[in-house]
Amino acid sequence: MPEAEVKKGRNKDSVANTLIVAVSLSLIASILVATAAIFLQPVQKKNEELFRQKIILDVAGLYAPGVDVSELFSGIETRMVDLATGEYSDEAAASEFDAIAAAKDPDTGISIPPKTDIANIRQRARLAPVYQVRDGGEVTQIILPIYGTGLWSTMFGFLSLDPDGTTILGLRFYEHAETPGLGDQIDKPDWRAQWAGKQVFAGDDQPRIEVIRGFVDENSAAAIHQVDGISGATLTGRGVTNLVQYWTGPHGFGPYLSRLRTEGSGDD
Repeated sequence: MPEAEVKKGRNKDSVANTLIVAVSLSLIASILVATAAIFLQPVQKKNEELFRQKIILDVAGLYAPGVDVSELFSGIETRMVDLATGEYSDEAAASEFDAIAAAKDPDTGISIPPKTDIANIRQRARLAPVYQVRDGGEVTQIILPIYGTGLWSTMFGFLSLDPDGTTILGLRFYEHAETPGLGDQIDKPDWRAQWAGKQVFAGDDQPRIEVIRGFVDENSAAAIHQVDGISGATLTGRGVTNLVQYWTGPHGFGPYLSRLRTEGSGDD
């Protein structure tokens, strides 16, 4: 074989050729991944929306395996609320609202004063959605989105209240990273069941509901505002107390809940 042809054959295995092939394959793989992500994005959003709807139905006591989540959720009315005034707002569409993104945007979010930020979230959106469960046209539950910091993570959930916003009907967390076997007890049905019937307020606008250390003394006058602590997860329990008190307090949904107590849910 001529020497030129031998050199030509060897060049195919050169470092340069190897790099060209590697870069080309990487680019092709990147394009395929990006394309797949674009096409799958609507499916992911739909699945996330169905999951959120399922959790809301669950905290409302309406979910059961096998139900059509979208159809059942269509009976729940979603309205946006201006947290500062407690009034309903048409500024944003509830179906497209992202509370975390809105909180970070200077135009749609506000910073929370450190002394007020018991949920340790630093900032929140000016608006928030509320979910009204109706029966025969009458509002039977008000469901609020709530979140705040636990021991290891931000805990996201929903709180269901009676129509006047004072009695808790249910609490459900759907995302957190608290300690397995300890802090994750907030997911257990037995612990969550304790919240039903508890009173948020005690005659004023300051939330009194709390997760205590140890067990609630049912003979105590304060028992109506207390939930059993979680053994080995005191800080998680404290985080739950803080986030529920923040979102039902004056800087959260407090003004809206005050309106519910005096004016009802309202349709205007």
